[in-house]
Amino acid sequence: MPRRYLLAPTTWKAVQETQYTVAILPWGATEAHNYHLPYATDCIQADYVAAEAAKVAYSRGAKVIVLPCIPFGVQTGQLDIPLCINMNPSTQAALLADIVHSLDVQGVHKLLILNGHGGNDFRQMIRELQPQTRVFLCAANWYQLADRTKFFEESGDHADELETSVMMHIAPTLVRPLEEAGDGKQKQNRIKAMREGKVWSPRPWTKISADTGVGNPYKSTPEKGKAFLDAVIAYLADFLVDFAQADTANLYE
Repeated sequence: MPRRYLLAPTTWKAVQETQYTVAILPWGATEAHNYHLPYATDCIQADYVAAEAAKVAYSRGAKVIVLPCIPFGVQTGQLDIPLCINMNPSTQAALLADIVHSLDVQGVHKLLILNGHGGNDFRQMIRELQPQTRVFLCAANWYQLADRTKFFEESGDHADELETSVMMHIAPTLVRPLEEAGDGKQKQNRIKAMREGKVWSPRPWTKISADTGVGNPYKSTPEKGKAFLDAVIAYLADFLVDFAQADTANLYE
């Protein structure tokens, strides 16, 4: 069955026959994920969520198209970890501007950046780029589209119970046995305000974690991953339908 909501496998003939209104740009990273998850974890997850939500939205009449995932994210705090590939925010901004310009001249005037990496932050890029384009720009972190506390017991934000459970569901052959994983323990900042999250600075990864993980993965299960993803995908699909139908010049009442 043709999957016209995915650009990579779709032919030009099919694209010509479809008037797309919303583009979805998954954006991941290439980085270490403890000892048990692959370097491409953020890309695999963002791609999967984008495709599954687009499939639902497309079946409901929304003409959405998922662009190929950008595989490199901001890794300035992980440059001492082999093959963590960094893309600076300024480079991301230039790449985003080129993609947006392509969409603009081709008549696709709505774009969702679906982020899968905590080190990426597109808000300031969107603030700068929006006045220069007819494309309505927005961004979401897919892993924040459902309440993690309803699905997972352990906190964390990197190769933790959430990410591990999700990967167990969508790519189980890429997940090493949990007994090989580190415990994902994070060292705490000595400065109180930074420890409490009221003052921010980038985390130097090898100084905060012995295994590159942040969060205990040992209670992960594929069932937890599926339940969380079901909630995320349902929420995102609803948004895509609303976004496709919306008059972005008249959003407020």
